[in-house]
Amino acid sequence: MRIVIAAALAATLTGCAVPEVVQGRYVVAGVEADDMLKLRAGPGTGYIAVLGLPNGTEVFVDSCDPNGNTAWCRVTLDDGQGVTGYASKAYLRKL
Repeated sequence: MRIVIAAALAATLTGCAVPEVVQGRYVVAGVEADDMLKLRAGPGTGYIAVLGLPNGTEVFVDSCDPNGNTAWCRVTLDDGQGVTGYASKAYLRKL
């Protein structure tokens, strides 16, 4: 525990951002009723959409990284199929 606190303090004092712990189960939320969250091949809108995820879809988030003004999360569908891609963190809510 002391190491974690020391690392956070050192990062704060040096101006470095402390990474947010995001790994875990999430649900897709906030997508328009007639739309779907695009699961993309890479972290950004420049990558192809491989699947559409409606509100209520459960996913496992492995990590999130900023790309421009958006945080993109590497997710795996929580349906046992093992489909993996990237989704905007703005539409993911922690369970």
